[in-house]
Amino acid sequence: MSTEPDIFSVMTVHALDVSTATAERVALEHWGIAGTARVLTGERDRNFHFRAVDGREFVLKFANPVEDAAVVDMQIQALRHLAQVDPSFPVPRVIPMPDGSVETLVAHETGGIQRVRLLSWVPGTLLHSSRRSAAQRVACGRGLARLEVALARFAHPSTGHALIWDMQHILRLRDLAPMLGTAEAQDVFGGILDDFAARVAPALPYLRRQVLYNDMNGGNTLVDSANHDRLAGIIDFGDMVETAVAIDVGTGATSQLAPDMDEVTALGLFVGGYHAVYPLLAEELALIPLLTAARIGMSLTLQSWHRRIQPDNPHYDDVTETVLRRRLDNIAALRAPEVETALRRACGL
Repeated sequence: MSTEPDIFSVMTVHALDVSTATAERVALEHWGIAGTARVLTGERDRNFHFRAVDGREFVLKFANPVEDAAVVDMQIQALRHLAQVDPSFPVPRVIPMPDGSVETLVAHETGGIQRVRLLSWVPGTLLHSSRRSAAQRVACGRGLARLEVALARFAHPSTGHALIWDMQHILRLRDLAPMLGTAEAQDVFGGILDDFAARVAPALPYLRRQVLYNDMNGGNTLVDSANHDRLAGIIDFGDMVETAVAIDVGTGATSQLAPDMDEVTALGLFVGGYHAVYPLLAEELALIPLLTAARIGMSLTLQSWHRRIQPDNPHYDDVTETVLRRRLDNIAALRAPEVETALRRACGL
């Protein structure tokens, strides 16, 4: 019998349905802020955009009852840590209640208990809706690196929790490969898993590790609405975990692949920007092309699986033939042997 933790279960439980009226009541009763709430999508939680009557904007988060309370606390404490060590970095700030506490428990009509917290709203344009450019990719790389520098000294008892979106667990997705729509996609993902097992898994115990953001993507990264070349913020810290630095870079790199630029150039700009702030080691650079491809395969697989088990969750779109083809082409380009040399050149090595 396996003793490995069940890292899939939290993704299979629907967030409890919470009305906008309830959200507005909780904000008023616990934070003393009157306003109107609008539902936001979320993978595991019930989230609201909350606009106060005085014009201030917030995110009100009702955590999924199956989410470990200690993990939620870790996310809260990480944001408080960032506010202290890099107060100008644009991430959500935890809003305390009048008594100074930062989280309240709310009973749901079904009997579940939800942990609720209020965060500041970070304005900007989502990366996947922006005008892409070379300067923007460098800014994203530098921004992610700055975030990880700020998190380097953060510690919490729950930072090592097992999370399916942490790429070090990707080999556990092999049984989900049939969820991919075509035999070609299944073969490509299987090849990535084989290479991960051969090259990354043996190296993981020796790679640099720390608490990392682990979720830079087009829906969590904001650019300045007036200047899309400038990073305006990073939001949603729900996938924070202690993992390898190279994994975090590979994860963030997937957000930089878009039709305006070839994959190798886009990857080089992002990684070069990161390296300028938080220098990468040679052994990390050697793995980043594979890790970026692996994250793409991982995302396709989990997205397809999630649509199967929660077809009414709007957080996940169907993996269309067009999306699948584009992502398979991305993977093929990243798997070319010259990519590692291009990355070393982009980092001035």
